[in-house]
Amino acid sequence: MICKSALLSKYKYCAPARDLCKNYSVIASVLEKANVGEVTEVKGWVRNIRIQKEHIFADVNDGSCAKKLQIIIPKSLKTESLTYGSSVHITGKLSESPRGQLELVADDVKVIGDCVVSNGYPFNPRTPHPPEYTRQYLHLRSRTNYISAVLRIRSALTKHIHDYFMSKHYININTPILTSNDCEGAGEVFKIQPDNEATVKAMMQEGRDKDSVYFGSKTFLTVSGQLHLEAACRSLGNVYTLGPTFRAENSRSRLHLSEFYMLEAELAFCSTLKQLQTEIEDFIKYIFIEIQNTNEDDLYLLEKNSKIPLWVDKPFVTLTFDEAKTILEKKGIADTEEGINKEQELALVEHCGGIPVFVVRWPKDMKSFYMKECQDDTSKVDALDLLTPITGEVVGGSLREDNYDKLLSKLPSDRLNWYLELRKFGNIPTGGFGLGLERLLQVMCGVNNIKDTLPFPRWPHNCDM
Repeated sequence: MICKSALLSKYKYCAPARDLCKNYSVIASVLEKANVGEVTEVKGWVRNIRIQKEHIFADVNDGSCAKKLQIIIPKSLKTESLTYGSSVHITGKLSESPRGQLELVADDVKVIGDCVVSNGYPFNPRTPHPPEYTRQYLHLRSRTNYISAVLRIRSALTKHIHDYFMSKHYININTPILTSNDCEGAGEVFKIQPDNEATVKAMMQEGRDKDSVYFGSKTFLTVSGQLHLEAACRSLGNVYTLGPTFRAENSRSRLHLSEFYMLEAELAFCSTLKQLQTEIEDFIKYIFIEIQNTNEDDLYLLEKNSKIPLWVDKPFVTLTFDEAKTILEKKGIADTEEGINKEQELALVEHCGGIPVFVVRWPKDMKSFYMKECQDDTSKVDALDLLTPITGEVVGGSLREDNYDKLLSKLPSDRLNWYLELRKFGNIPTGGFGLGLERLLQVMCGVNNIKDTLPFPRWPHNCDM
């Protein structure tokens, strides 16, 4: 038996060492507390520097927030290496400027790392750099205001997602990245094989097929964790996952990535599409309000109107697939394509006043095998797409087929017999949805190209790091 008091004493013993390791304050906490007169140490990067007669004014940021801390440096402490982009360790006393701005009057300045802009550094001070340009420098582009703001919002968004689902007693499930199924059935998967030729050769000598030499079956990078969530849902109730997914689409459009993050949720005992829509709408509105509360300065940096979108206070629009096609025909932008393309998605959102739109009750042959047929029309399924400004579709979801015999007739592969078997023992009705995290960030931050919503994007012909 472990002694609780012994554990506590061990923790107390370690705590001072951890405190000693962090001998400075992050700028976000300095600006929050604003203890004028307090001696403070900060570390970060010089974002701007202005040399005047008696003093040097440097704006220092450490990435913890969008704001910079102004440092007043006596000229006697200036060194040649104190330049834009250099990393610094500064000690001084906090004071308040005549304008009420918090600043740090330095009495010690150490340059940790030089930054000689003329020696190949790709970014210049006070110069806007187009996204296409910064994408050439993925290892450095998080130093730009734009990308750092997006990444702070992304971090906060991840936290708010977990807060929302935990507050509603969902269970977080880590669904596998390696899988033997192609959930969407589109064939846009990355196949997994060992890179070690000796391993492959040895296993093939045992009579195994090359495509299934390691795991015993073809194995892919996941395109969705949905099927695994359905298994967990039938014992744990409401569940969700947030993790990387992969699509081998040959597309370099502003809305496609080869690796991206998906939020997926499965609702237990969900028997109506309206129930699923309500959960999605509540979640989206919650997220937008929370980001406004926690990241207003970052939204301002992105030149995004920091007010909460007007549609947050309005109910989302619901259109059936047939109603949506009629609207598009009247607009003269319907085509021979049976589905709804990106141009048409955005036209529907515009038609509805910029309010997000649920398109429901889709033709069965356009959707996946696991979607439940509508009771009043078996040619349709209880499926939905949520369309938003900028991106069009950002969420896809459906009720799941819970009838054993119907699912058996549509099962695309014997390898999914386990999925069918979920309907045999203590089955329940479920519904769920998947949301592309990067597309949600595009809407939230006003980012036109999805490649600028994550630090190291992967798309066809680009995986250099």
